[in-house]
This record gives sequence, C-alpha cells and structure tokens, in this order.
Amino acid sequence: MEYTRELAKFCTGISYNALPEEVVHKAKLCLLDYAANVYGSLELDAVRAVTECVRAMGGPPDATALGCGFKTGLQNAAFVNGTTAEAIEAQDGLRFGGNHAVSAVIPAALAVAEGRDLDGQRLIEAVVAGYETANRTAAAMHPFHTLSGFLPTGTCGTFGAAAAAARLMGLDKDGMLNALGNAGYLLPLSMAEQLMGGYTIKIVQGGQAASAGIMAAELASRGISGSPVVLEGSALKGGFTQITLRADPKCERITDGLGERYSIMDVYFKPYTACRHTHGAAQAVIELMGAHHFKPAAIRAITVFTYGVAALAVGKGFAESGTFVSAQFSIPFVVAACILDGELGAKQLTERRIADPALITLSNKVTVVSDDELNKAYPDKTASRVEIVTHDGQRYVRQIDIPKGDPRDPMEQDDIAAKLRLFAGGRDAAKIDGIIEGIMNIEKAKGIGLLLGSI
Repeated sequence: MEYTRELAKFCTGISYNALPEEVVHKAKLCLLDYAANVYGSLELDAVRAVTECVRAMGGPPDATALGCGFKTGLQNAAFVNGTTAEAIEAQDGLRFGGNHAVSAVIPAALAVAEGRDLDGQRLIEAVVAGYETANRTAAAMHPFHTLSGFLPTGTCGTFGAAAAAARLMGLDKDGMLNALGNAGYLLPLSMAEQLMGGYTIKIVQGGQAASAGIMAAELASRGISGSPVVLEGSALKGGFTQITLRADPKCERITDGLGERYSIMDVYFKPYTACRHTHGAAQAVIELMGAHHFKPAAIRAITVFTYGVAALAVGKGFAESGTFVSAQFSIPFVVAACILDGELGAKQLTERRIADPALITLSNKVTVVSDDELNKAYPDKTASRVEIVTHDGQRYVRQIDIPKGDPRDPMEQDDIAAKLRLFAGGRDAAKIDGIIEGIMNIEKAKGIGLLLGSI
C-alpha cells in the first residue's frame, strides 16, 4: 500500500459540497476555538516577544498576524498565528494521536487563503484536508512518536499544513504528493525535551510547522519534488515513520476508513489552559470545591490518581523557578490553581501568578499516583480521581472518566463562544459577537480578509 499517495489523492479530491454537514460544522467549531486561543495567548509575555520579533523582520503585507495589528509575509504570519494557537495550551487535539492539528493547519490555511483572496468554502476544504493529514499521520505512530522524543504537533502538523496549503493553491494529485514529500524534508524536529524541560521555545512548534508547510507546498507548485513514500518510507529505510519511531508504525491508520470516517470528528476541545492529561484532575477539583465549599487553608493533602501516560508526562511538581510551560504540564500546579482561583485560564499563567508562594506551597501538597485500574481504561478513557483530605480528617473524592470537551461530553458552539468571550477579556463585546457570527457562517464569505482583520 502506498499510504502517502492514497492520502494525497484523498486530500486533492475533497469538495465542500460533498463533505458531511457535521464535518463542516466541526471545522467551523475548530476555527472558533482557534480564535479564542489567539486572544488567550496574547496575554503571555513570551508570545508578545515572539510577535515583536516577527514584526521587526518586516515583510510584504500579504497576511494578517491575528490580534497583533500588522500584516506580513505568508510564512511569517503563519508563524505568529501558529504560536498564538499553541501558547495558551487550550488548543484542540486528537486523543488517539497526541497532537494538535489546529496549531499548524489553520494558521497555514488562513495565511494562504487570505493571500490569494479565496472564499470560506475553499478554507473549510483546506482545514479538513489538513486535519486528516496531520491526525492520521500522528495516529499511525501514537504514542511511540512522542515517547521517542518528538512532538507530533510540530512534525505531523507540517504534513497537515502542507496539505492545507497545497489544497488552497489548487495543486493536482502529483503536486499534493510532492507537497507532502517536501514537508517531510522541511519539518521541524520539535524535540519533546524542550517541552518536558519547560522551555518556552515550545510555543512556536505550531508556527514553525505552519510556516514550513506553506514553503513545502509553494516549492511543489514550482516543480520541486519530494519522496512519494515520505510517510511509510521504502527499502532505503528513510521514511518519516521509519526514522522517528522506536517501535513499528501502524501505517494502515493513515488510510483506514479514509473518506468514510473523518478524524476531525474525534477532535476534543479544551476548557482549561493546560495539557489535556491534566484536565480530569482540574475538572474533579473544581467540582469538589463547588460542591463542598471548604477553604484551601483547611487542606492537609491532595492525591491525584491517574493513568500511566499522564503520571509520566504531567505528574511532576512545579518549582519556584518554573515557567508557564512548566505550569501547563504539571498536575500539582493545575490542581493548586484550580483550588485557589476556581478556574484555569490565561490569568493563572502570568509570570506574577505562577510565582505566588501560596500557589506553590499548595502545589507541594499534591501527590500524583499512577493507578492500575485507570491505566487499564486508557486510552478509551483518560480518567483521573482526586482525593482531598482536610486537617479535621474529612475526605472528599471525585473521579472524572471522560473530561469535558471530549466528543462524548462535547463542548458545543455556545461553550466555545463563551470561551472566546472569556479569553477576549475587555475587548469590545459587539466586535466579538461579530467574529463569532462571521466564523460560524464562513462558508458564505467571498473572502476572509475582512474577518481576519477584525480579530
């Protein structure tokens, strides 16, 4: 089976009029959620530093750096818009891929669609093609791609960004195949080491993937060729799944049910600004605090039981010198913030908030335990159980089997619109309502530049 070729053929043939209604609706929800995360990310100092860095580079005013007040070249705009998709860590994701297609695919699609003045239906086709490409490639290697040291949002996301850009550039099957092949040569390493160490360079992985994906498609449009078996590889043993995996890939997942089942329907949305593996604990704590109303000072100890991958990835504590990236990937920090503030959003990730001694002291009371029973249920369920013991001996327990935002307990349009309004902060409410209406009716837009300029 030539998996890359089959995927390229499918992406080339996607038509708005043939897409199931629920797939079109889900693509619009992904765009709406993306807009929310742009606003949330712009609250972070690190994001403002990235934005100013790109602004200083200059470039032609071809595409909008969303929410930043300037235009620049397509790749630079995609780099900024991918960073703002990723940084707040509230981006959508695929449970069976460990990746966040949005951070690479949508920024690339928006930049190319705006630069070429294309309509909303073409944008939706590109988003669906990009999500299928990024998600299916990630699923073929999950979870061993990450365990081998790579972050699929950056690596697999580049293939998705290339597919979306190639779709909007009108490349034929051979052109799409070359775009994917080129992407395999241009994609970033996206080292998991950077994330696990809490380094803030992690936030640009989606932006780098979006930028590289545009370049891959642009080069393909000018006749530059890439391997037609870039995903599965050949006897030369240099394919993407062959060199980035310490296990055998499941390449059949790249084409399984292609055109019959859309991976975008398996995408979850996040109500909290932290790694998805922390969400069961966050939701359990907020529900416990809401039900019992005890004071944080009354707490003696907190134990979070969870599945093995979560304990490994986000079970570590939070140090005084930690960054907001460290905070987003620490169950102890997330639990402490939820107890003290009753929420987990952009406000809980500012430099001042993560340095609060009271928050750090409370986080030191949290112990994370890998639980055999919860581990058996993974990945079907990403369950966590929180037990809080107070100084007077009371014990409070809450278990979340399926965190909010999963397709089985979904965040609907109203939930995501509320998230957008929350993350927009003090921005004009009428303008935000207009953005929501514009995105949810984007298939009627003759061009998307006006909408993007309003964000």
